Amino acid sequence: MTTMRRDVPREVLASGRLQEWDRLLADQAGMVHVAQLRRLGVTWSSLLAQVEAARWRAVVHGVYATFTGPLPRESRIWAALLYGGAAAILSHRTAAEEWHLTPVVDGPVHLTVPYGASAISQPGLVTVHRSRAHSHIVVGTVPPRTSRADTAVDVAVEEPDALSARTALLSLLTGGGVRPLEVERRLRERPPRRYRRALAAAVGMVRDGVHSVLEEVFAVQVEQAHGLPPAHRQSPFVVDGVTLWEDATYDHVGIPLTVRLDGRTHLRNDVSFRDRRRDNAAELAGRSRLTFGWTDLSADPCGGAEEVEQVLRRHGWTGRSTLCPACAGRRSLALDR
Repeated sequence: MTTMRRDVPREVLASGRLQEWDRLLADQAGMVHVAQLRRLGVTWSSLLAQVEAARWRAVVHGVYATFTGPLPRESRIWAALLYGGAAAILSHRTAAEEWHLTPVVDGPVHLTVPYGASAISQPGLVTVHRSRAHSHIVVGTVPPRTSRADTAVDVAVEEPDALSARTALLSLLTGGGVRPLEVERRLRERPPRRYRRALAAAVGMVRDGVHSVLEEVFAVQVEQAHGLPPAHRQSPFVVDGVTLWEDATYDHVGIPLTVRLDGRTHLRNDVSFRDRRRDNAAELAGRSRLTFGWTDLSADPCGGAEEVEQVLRRHGWTGRSTLCPACAGRRSLALDR
């Protein structure tokens, strides 16, 4: 005898399409669109009966969850895609999360649809974007999403200002998940609506050797903002017969100074040992060394610039430094103490 399942519409059971029903819900994480219900012969009265019995519930216009309890992330994604229509693809922050470029956070699912699609954003549930290049940015994953490069550009363009956009793109490029050359190509083929120079600068910085957001802070907020000579990035340095790479050196301007940007990986024992050996080798070679961490430079890039300038001048640099807008506030605060 067949076991009746209360969450299955009677029309599906009567037509013998239970296997098709189960496969549909498995593919869509338990979500279903009213158009799909119609194709399966499910009537409006049957749908209402499921909702009134609290076995199903509406999630977004035209889309229903065929189960009770909290909606898992996968179900929320499928609800958004079904709402967006056949051409809807994951994009922006949601695509970045699916590509494992950024951590998963609570918030609306981001979709991109072609111009002319009827879907509109639903506060707290779905954010709908439109693109004339829709057919050129989609990747045939399941579920479909924008390419890695297009995703990175879209995420950066959503930032509130140019500096934040450049930092966001730089973080995605240096994280190893997005190739700079591919992003550069996409910026030419699909120019973003804003921050074009900032995004191009981020790609250029990576190609010139900036390999982390901390390095970007040092290059922009320490060196450029204060008129200091630009360091040579990722310089080779041999220690115990092994070639290591220093973050920033000034030998090309005649000054034996190494600046090390100390990220979280330096907490590892093997990296700490390597850095101690590198410090000792630098000392033996008569080199000056400065080390900055994220907290140092993000909180006080002006202080970092002062320290770099002091060492440069001690070794004979006669260039002209400048004060950035933050320097005045920093000096006023020091006078008030």
